[in-house]
Amino acid sequence: MYKRANRVSLVDQVISQMEKLIENGHWPVGHKIPPEMLLMEEFDVSRNTLREAVQALVHAGLLESKQGSGTVVRSTSVFEAAMQRQIEKTGLIETLEVRLALEKEAAQLAAKRRNEEDIAGLRAYIDKCRDAAERRKLEDFIAADIKFHQAIFQAAKNSLLEDLYEHMTKPLYSSIKDLMAMDPQFCFEEEIHDELFRAICDQDVEAAVNEVNEYIAQFKKRLT
Repeated sequence: MYKRANRVSLVDQVISQMEKLIENGHWPVGHKIPPEMLLMEEFDVSRNTLREAVQALVHAGLLESKQGSGTVVRSTSVFEAAMQRQIEKTGLIETLEVRLALEKEAAQLAAKRRNEEDIAGLRAYIDKCRDAAERRKLEDFIAADIKFHQAIFQAAKNSLLEDLYEHMTKPLYSSIKDLMAMDPQFCFEEEIHDELFRAICDQDVEAAVNEVNEYIAQFKKRLT
């Protein structure tokens, strides 16, 4: 599970190994990392070296030290942490513009490249969105909506675009979650993307792009 650090650049070695444990999900977001003594033993480093590595990851935004409850994982990557900080500084309009740029590209590529497995996945998440809307469960709805959009990026068959969106998903959705919570009925009615799903199934690139334009425009209207 753990690799003992080499005796060269010990702090960097520990940082690299801890980043991998976070990125591969061994240390999930929201969970505490193991106790200091255990990590010192597993990495075969001193307390000062370990603390320096932990502090570096706290500074980078991957970890967060909480008094009385230890150190917890905050983000899955340095990029995600950086995006979270940047999005917190900007307004919702700018966030929606970023979504528009990314999701338009993904939608048109998905319409061109989707296969039957992609369609089945998209249909499953649309059904989950509809079920959550009928039950008026906003958290379940948001989770299914995130999965639906991630499935579009998977269907786009562009690994770099998919990876970029994957790291941006949490900060993007956290920035609009309050808006969705203020008017869940709007989400239940407007955010079930049946037409976008149909356009991707039909390989209608123009319709897919138009649908993305429309739902982002609707979100923008809620802010004005």
